[in-house]
Amino acid sequence: MLRVQDLKFERGDDVLFDGVNLVVYPGQRVAVVGRNGVGKSTFFNLVLKKLEASGGEVDFPEDWEVGYMAQEVEINDRPAIEFVIDGHKELRKTEKAIAETEDPVKLANLYTQYDDQGGYQSEARAGEILYGLGFNDEETTKPYRAFSGGWRIRLNLAQALMAPSDMLLLDEPTNHLDLEAILWLENWLKRFQGALLIIAHDRAFLDATVTQVLYLAGAEGKFYKGNYSSFERQRSDELEREQAMAVKHQAQVSHIQQFVDRFRATASKAKQVQSRIKALERMQTQAALHVDSDYRVNFSNPDKVSNPLFSFRKMDLGYGDSVILKQVGQTVLPGARIGVLGANGAGKSTLLKAIVGDLEPLKGQLEKGTHSHIGYFAQHQLESLDVSATAYESMMEIRPDFREQQCRDYLGGWGFNLPMIQRPIKSLSGGEKARFVMAILASEKPAVLVLDEPTNHLDLDMRDALALALQAYTGAVIIVAHDRSLLAKIVDELWLVENGTLTTYHGDLEDYTAARIENGSASVGSKDTAGSKKAQRQERAAARASLTELRKSVRNFEKEMERSNTKLKAIEDILADQKTYDEMPADELNDLLAKAANLRKQVDKSEEGWLAASAELESIG
Repeated sequence: MLRVQDLKFERGDDVLFDGVNLVVYPGQRVAVVGRNGVGKSTFFNLVLKKLEASGGEVDFPEDWEVGYMAQEVEINDRPAIEFVIDGHKELRKTEKAIAETEDPVKLANLYTQYDDQGGYQSEARAGEILYGLGFNDEETTKPYRAFSGGWRIRLNLAQALMAPSDMLLLDEPTNHLDLEAILWLENWLKRFQGALLIIAHDRAFLDATVTQVLYLAGAEGKFYKGNYSSFERQRSDELEREQAMAVKHQAQVSHIQQFVDRFRATASKAKQVQSRIKALERMQTQAALHVDSDYRVNFSNPDKVSNPLFSFRKMDLGYGDSVILKQVGQTVLPGARIGVLGANGAGKSTLLKAIVGDLEPLKGQLEKGTHSHIGYFAQHQLESLDVSATAYESMMEIRPDFREQQCRDYLGGWGFNLPMIQRPIKSLSGGEKARFVMAILASEKPAVLVLDEPTNHLDLDMRDALALALQAYTGAVIIVAHDRSLLAKIVDELWLVENGTLTTYHGDLEDYTAARIENGSASVGSKDTAGSKKAQRQERAAARASLTELRKSVRNFEKEMERSNTKLKAIEDILADQKTYDEMPADELNDLLAKAANLRKQVDKSEEGWLAASAELESIG
């Protein structure tokens, strides 16, 4: 087991940790969470013994193999698949020994060792990991240096997954992954049998993977049982008992309620309304947890908006002779909330570039209204900043109408204190630069926000603040993001980029995710063709024929939820008592935690079934 006892770490006069305790057994998956700057990555370096603690101990068995995801690797010419296999260091040592050994007996033993280490399957295993993370067959032989920064991070992750580890540490593994790769990684981590520590700012990813949470705040660390949502509930209860958040909590709930009211006004979106009401309950807990956030962000609403904002028909998009998307057609109306889905490389960013005017169509044209000013966020914009200027200087140049104090207050709402706005932009972290670009966009009163992976590098507090701000914003939003929690909070229409074209996706985000999990990398576009008018009429006719059975199904789901919730509450009451962890034998505690996890899954499954059945029943009338 990994044992951290009374850990203390000082950086000059700043005490980053003091008295942090943690025990992690094989099979446990722990999220290390906390605001940016609390020392999550430093904690990892202390566990890896790259840093020396000021006090306390970090212990784990000497024979444990420890894997971690490197953030930076020296640029090299290793083919991608060989670079990944390099992660299995013991296997590489055996290969070297085989090449250097001539003694037949020793050679036979080495080949046996090579077989035991999975040497004959190593290339297939590395290929499976690369494919899961979005690489195609041709890319597996490309040299490491030929890939861009984000794809090199994926290769670093693949190398970490290739290593046979007793303990694995992953720092922001989802930052440069698309949704399909994240779903694959979730399934891989669920099968991992060692001790796992993860730093991530993706709520849905953490919910799907972790079994415990270490929360770092105020130089202290507190351990919580359960996934991230469970941690939020427990932490929220603690804050409520302290009565430290009532006013801010209510203000945030009002923002969330406005978003729910927006959907309720649309009669054709019964299922989305019900799912958003369910989301509201979760978000109230999340808002309660994050009310102490310093972020006070909002997007300035447009003064005038064209209707439609823009439209395109039979448009081909691509580069030179290469056509990426054919016969693309859509119309965007004021106030639209559109999420763009699709596998990596399908053409999502190509579509956004055409919308914002960075890419001329190969065929057809995009017609924009007079009042259709676009605010565009993409990762490459972080690199185009004048990094020698300060954030204050840059903002005052963009908004000369700002007074000095007004500019400081505005940037303060986006998490920039006085020392930060006086430093050159080049000294800011990736997340701080992303926040600054977003702050610039928010001040420009765009009629449409086009956001290409805006959450990379952003912490959970900032993601929550961003979701609240986008809910209140009256302009249209078109977004590509791998953060399912963010998408679920802000979008009400889905576009699917797949098989060289663009279609409207008639399911919701949960449908899309379930289809990806069920079908792996198979196409889910059939779901859209199934949404034709003829298919819809057939579905409604079948639903009417089975109305009695459907009502029975709703009642059964309600009973299942009640039974499971009753059992779960009894177990959670026991788990809420500190004596349980102090006095209960480890085997019994693990059994109790496993039962609670299974019951939560049962509750979620029943709720999903009830929502689907209720929405179908309502649509039939």
